[in-house]
Amino acid sequence: MSDPVRPPDTGAVIVFDGVCVLCNGWVRFLLRHDRRQRYRFAAMQGEAGRALLARHGLDPDDPVSFLLVEYDLAPGYAAAPRVSTDSTAIRRVLAGLGGLWRVAHLAAVLPGFVRDPLYRLIARNRYRLFGRRDVCMVPTPEERARFL
Repeated sequence: MSDPVRPPDTGAVIVFDGVCVLCNGWVRFLLRHDRRQRYRFAAMQGEAGRALLARHGLDPDDPVSFLLVEYDLAPGYAAAPRVSTDSTAIRRVLAGLGGLWRVAHLAAVLPGFVRDPLYRLIARNRYRLFGRRDVCMVPTPEERARFL
């Protein structure tokens, strides 16, 4: 079987819940603020998103974690991608927007064992708190290249 996910040369892939209202709002926010177009997106309900979750040890049938896979595959550089989940992934995504968003790195002063339970509480209750759609979001023609 061929790999459904071809990593970009540089940048990152965010696996998000395509039917979650909160998660879709997060993706819309990133599409607006990611001026360098560093981030690409894969819905966890799709083939690429499921493959990325499984490849990085997350259950595609019970996804409660946010996944960020950062690539730096410059010529001659074959390092494994950097993988982040939960609150660390959110912090890295915000800081990756550059500019004033880099202050998100200050969240690292709180250890993961403090940040991640709060993240997981929201993630487990995201449909009840924010709602759920029947189908995944459909990107505009201009956004289509940013989605796997």
